Amino acid sequence: MAEAYLVEAVRSPVGRRGGGLAATHPADLGAAVLTALVERAGIDPGAVDDVIFGCVDTIGPQAGDVARTCWLAAGLPEEVPGVTVDRQCGSSQQAVHFAAQAVLSGTADLVVAGGVQNMSAIPISSAMTVAQPMGFPDPFSGSIGWQQRYGAQEVDQIRSAEMIAEHWGISREAMEAFAVTSHERAIAARAEGRFVREIVPVSGLTQDEGPREPNLEKIRSLKPVREGGSITAAVSSQISDGAAALLVASADAVRRYGLTPRARIHHLSARGADPVWMLT
Repeated sequence: MAEAYLVEAVRSPVGRRGGGLAATHPADLGAAVLTALVERAGIDPGAVDDVIFGCVDTIGPQAGDVARTCWLAAGLPEEVPGVTVDRQCGSSQQAVHFAAQAVLSGTADLVVAGGVQNMSAIPISSAMTVAQPMGFPDPFSGSIGWQQRYGAQEVDQIRSAEMIAEHWGISREAMEAFAVTSHERAIAARAEGRFVREIVPVSGLTQDEGPREPNLEKIRSLKPVREGGSITAAVSSQISDGAAALLVASADAVRRYGLTPRARIHHLSARGADPVWMLT
């Protein structure tokens, strides 16, 4: 059976909303990590069989197959194709799945997988609302089949989070404690230099902007996003900008190019859930 190996991985720093990467075009953001990946792996970029990137809200500068745009913006060979996938929050993970599947099937030897997103430039859910002037308020409500199955239920991550917290008895205090610990661990890891090797400086930014010293008193004073709810900005994922790229190689490519396997992909799976509850 064929083997699929992760042989190199790089990422940009994660920029905060309006931060150090906000003005960086998504193509240039992706190009930075692609350039670094090729250089670190020491491969001929023309040997890459495909470039697969995940991206949500593929409109504006992220439209038109941003995976290929990033590759070309990096000055890499035009004959190498690229494709962009959208599995929402799992888009970049799916890019890795597709890359591994290509290698495991024997149809490819070297595949780049990753993702790019500039949420400062293209706010979250922009692709879902861009067609409102054309009479489509969202992707769901105009579908007879959707309405027959789910009715007019709101499809929203905040609502989903509130439902999950209530159903499983996750208190606001527990979420805040988890958030504080998360920031503390990220700050400690950054101070210990644990991210130095994987991060490629982009637009002058050299480290993640998201982690910050938590102020529990301030966190506890925040109003919930929804009246009577428990979800606040402090316990929500941040609006961020960034890119990452990995190189997936076959056993033959590892031998041929003298690559060093860092991990072996031996199993892949994906599972759906109720689209209103989402992460259950």
